[in-house]
Amino acid sequence: MNAFFDDSGIDASRRRFVVASSAVGAGLLLGFHLDTGGAKPAAGTAAVRANAWVGIAPDGGVTLVCQRNEMGQDVHTSLVMLIAEELGVDPARVRVEQATVDPVYVNTLLGAQITGGSTSVRDGWDSLRRAGATARTMLVAAAAAQWNVPAVECRVADGHVLHGERKLGYGALAAAAAKLEVPADVTLKPRAQFTRIGKPLARLDGADKARGRTVFGIDVKLPGMLHAALAQCPVLGGKVASFDAGDVERRPGIRKVLSIGDGVAVVADHWWVARQALADVKIHWDEGAAAKLDDAAIMAALEGAADEAGAVAKQAGDVAAVFAKTTPIEARYTCQLLAHATLEPQNCTARVGRDGVDVWASTQFPQGAQGVAAAAAGVKPEQVRIHAQFIGGGFGRRLDVDYVAQAVAIAKALPGTPVKLIWTREDDTRHDVYRPPSLHLMRGVVADGRLLALAQKMISPSITNRMFPGVVKDGIDGFMVEGAANLTYAIPNLDLRTVIREIGIKVGYWRSVSNALNAFAIESFVDELAHAAKQDPLAFRLAMLEAMPRQRAVIERAAKDAGWGAPAAGHAFGLAAMECYDTHVALVAEISGNAERVHVERLCIAVDPGIAVHPDQVVAQMQGGLVSGLVNAVRGKITLAGGRVEQANFNDFTLPRMSEMPAVSVALLEGGDKPGGIGEVGVPLVAPALANAIFALTGKRIRSLPLADGGIAIG
Repeated sequence: MNAFFDDSGIDASRRRFVVASSAVGAGLLLGFHLDTGGAKPAAGTAAVRANAWVGIAPDGGVTLVCQRNEMGQDVHTSLVMLIAEELGVDPARVRVEQATVDPVYVNTLLGAQITGGSTSVRDGWDSLRRAGATARTMLVAAAAAQWNVPAVECRVADGHVLHGERKLGYGALAAAAAKLEVPADVTLKPRAQFTRIGKPLARLDGADKARGRTVFGIDVKLPGMLHAALAQCPVLGGKVASFDAGDVERRPGIRKVLSIGDGVAVVADHWWVARQALADVKIHWDEGAAAKLDDAAIMAALEGAADEAGAVAKQAGDVAAVFAKTTPIEARYTCQLLAHATLEPQNCTARVGRDGVDVWASTQFPQGAQGVAAAAAGVKPEQVRIHAQFIGGGFGRRLDVDYVAQAVAIAKALPGTPVKLIWTREDDTRHDVYRPPSLHLMRGVVADGRLLALAQKMISPSITNRMFPGVVKDGIDGFMVEGAANLTYAIPNLDLRTVIREIGIKVGYWRSVSNALNAFAIESFVDELAHAAKQDPLAFRLAMLEAMPRQRAVIERAAKDAGWGAPAAGHAFGLAAMECYDTHVALVAEISGNAERVHVERLCIAVDPGIAVHPDQVVAQMQGGLVSGLVNAVRGKITLAGGRVEQANFNDFTLPRMSEMPAVSVALLEGGDKPGGIGEVGVPLVAPALANAIFALTGKRIRSLPLADGGIAIG
């Protein structure tokens, strides 16, 4: 479809619509252009596409170009529901096309063309509904003109405009609607009239996924495609010093052996042939500075920043004055390195030819993939075409695009030939960009049964400094302060700070980012302070939330569902709560056991996202988030010795098995007027809720993750 318009002279701060003709005929194509921070396309690209648009073909078919990438979080259904609500069509009749790389597809909440941060629905809430409403308004105007009746007398239903007994399909009206002036403003449906948003709907991509029809990056097949296996330095950050391929390149089925700097690749007719041959290539590595790195050195680096003042994330009152008068309660919390462990290992198919570069990849960051592919191929970014595929697990790992650069570097050595690079599970575990470790220095004072003063200093590496240089200002990484800057408790004296301290290896965004780190420390320490104040942890929290009714509501609901206050013999509860990506959430964990071993019996979560666009998927994301939360809380960890990751596969980086999953209940509340984030909200509270339950049951306070390293078996 052709959706180009000349934006020269357009004020980027104004919202604009664009109508164009469909390439399949005289159809209507409409998009909604949002402010992208004043950024203009690069020179020579005066024509740009709108960042969210809907097309209507002459046969009545509706198309949504989806600017976010599908990785299980449901954008191919939820975003369609936003369009369908205003357009008056059955969501099942909307076809989804994946957006290309373009500045106007920038996520306005993140500043780049990124799928992450639980932003997809929040970013599209206004723009997609307005796009659908504008298309509806123009189609109604076209029908009213044809019937010579007032537009206000017409209505829409199931892809038709109706007036009395007359009706016209959208396809029949598309050509006439495309000739009309785009309305400067449109009326959105009030919440009370929603017929799609907030209603049950089977996932639109579910049937194909269940039947194995969905094509993920690893499934891509192209004519004449070759396969690459890659050996990377066992030490993180190491490079190839030299290699000796011997007779490998002369073997049947082997096409090439080459170094790409950070690894040696074998390219063959089949992947397994390439992988077997790789074992016979002798590689000498330049291990680099990380060769001396181990867990103790990493923690020492964090500890070395303990005396730094840090940057203020949130502040109130005068903490120093309170601490000068009363000796504070102190605690030290730590969080571990974690792998993303996506089910689909990293992979990419690339072709470098005279006409440019084509990349087929599962990526959360098409814009970044385009950039690294261009650099690897030695071409301009606009010469790179990104064909984004379904993602078999993202969790933030596929915001990094290292595997894309590798695939393009390999394909460049075989011009015109598509080459698919696939990492093994061991590659994926040992060459991840890991969830950063963190050290949290906590201090607090309670008086008269209430929390009088709270201070935290969170010390951790900055992911954003590496990925988006220049974004971090005055020591504040916006992703490091998550879970602290948005603290919901009313505490009269508060001082929450962060200190950036690098550790010598790359770290990456992991599902819920620093919400999980800060929530573990803060919610566990708040529980400590409740016990120090001789208060019930539930009542202690509620006393600080008089001005936060939505936060109180989720806590009260989770507690009610769990049966707080009356655990069975040998059982105990633990509570944790927070605001996460504009969504209010609370979790009660119920455990049983003793001081040697505990069993997780139930997780009762209550969530208020404001408006649940697709309620079924909200529940599913809470359930899946709790699984990720268990990975973080119970056993998951990455450890280093001599710069080498000690874990390799799911036998030593273990994920929860079905037999280990507790019963889960999800209570959905809707107390707001717009959607909050959902995809990561279920993750952060599992660790503190479990830690608090363990203390309630055994009297032992575990302040370091994973909890299983704290001397109590969990299973």
